[in-house]
Amino acid sequence: MNILDRRLNPKSKSLGNRQRFMRRSKASIKEAIRETVKKRKIAEVEGGEKIKIRTKHLREPSFGFGRNVGRRHYILPDNESYRPGDEIPKPEGGAGGSGQDGSPDGEGEDEFVFMLSQEEFMDIFFEDLQLPNLVKAKLKSMRSPTPVRAGFSVDGPPARLNQIRTMRNSLARRIALSRPTKTDMDELEEEITSADDDADHDRALHLRQEAERRSFLMKRIAYIDPLDVRYNRYQRLPQPVTQAVMFCLMDTSASMTEELKDLAKRFYILLHLFLTRHYTSVDLVFIRHTSTASEVDEETFFYGRESGGTIVSTAFEKMQEIVADRYPVEEWNIYAAQASDGHNFLEDMPNTLSALTDQILPICQYFAYIEVGQHSVGFRDTESPLWSGYQELNQSIGHFAMRRVFEQADIFPVFRDLFSRHQEAA
Repeated sequence: MNILDRRLNPKSKSLGNRQRFMRRSKASIKEAIRETVKKRKIAEVEGGEKIKIRTKHLREPSFGFGRNVGRRHYILPDNESYRPGDEIPKPEGGAGGSGQDGSPDGEGEDEFVFMLSQEEFMDIFFEDLQLPNLVKAKLKSMRSPTPVRAGFSVDGPPARLNQIRTMRNSLARRIALSRPTKTDMDELEEEITSADDDADHDRALHLRQEAERRSFLMKRIAYIDPLDVRYNRYQRLPQPVTQAVMFCLMDTSASMTEELKDLAKRFYILLHLFLTRHYTSVDLVFIRHTSTASEVDEETFFYGRESGGTIVSTAFEKMQEIVADRYPVEEWNIYAAQASDGHNFLEDMPNTLSALTDQILPICQYFAYIEVGQHSVGFRDTESPLWSGYQELNQSIGHFAMRRVFEQADIFPVFRDLFSRHQEAA
């Protein structure tokens, strides 16, 4: 029996050695990926990555002899200081070693640069946050080629016959070959009858010869020839059947620390990956709000320093303006995710609930509210204003969901819970 290894071996490198290296350096690779994700944009998280690993993590294990066990024989050059049986004293300062001394001018060994493929990066990124395998497989394999019109063909099933193109070809051919029509033949017969009535035998004979010629052409030149027939041709191409826009809404007041924003960013990354597997065209819209709301780029969304009070209804108003201006509801699948620590002015809660219920939820495919918070300042024992206000919506509206995230380990279970519910509703 012969066993053939047909696994891919990228770029002529040893796949087995690569896998062993990744298993051995997994902790260092995870640490490097965590640092990389903080610098990446949401739409770029799916690609591969060039990461750096410290050389101290690359040392390979080796076998050596134990110093204090077993019997060993040495052959030493002759000398005048020692005789057989003498003990050689241990040198002062230790026996030395193979390590490198620190450089006085600050120089040292370069870090080891390692390139991860797209699949390897996603696998490790998911594994770091304990993504279940079922969701991982769906995120990585959802592709749907769509049949699209690709011109015409000369053969095909009767159901794909293009009658207009066929008749157009037939008419053009008959005109080019001067094939007479039935109307022409009827008019010629009337002229022959008129010539017979007038006793104009020469003209009647000439008209009969012309009628025979035209009749011959009608029999010789078919009304529809196989050359005229055309069928609709289809080709399966990966093109966007539907398109989606994801609105990222986040409270950026003083209570939203960098750690809370990092939790929100990780959730938005997963949401973007989820949507790009379902839709070829996905737009990202970032809206940050304090007492006012504005549309910003991703850099400002996560790292802007503007602060202030919290009025959530302004974010919903800004979202509605953008939808009316750029994203027609009948053409776009609209998703929204709101990340907040739960704070809001109590005077604004009626406006917030009214805007969400009457304006935002009717146009959304799915709306997810994520409340981020730390153990020390979170609302584990008491409910925040937003959480308390959204409770009724969560129970009565199927495409609205709300969850709490207190730490990184909560992100993937919450994400799976949110979108498994969405799939069942769909």
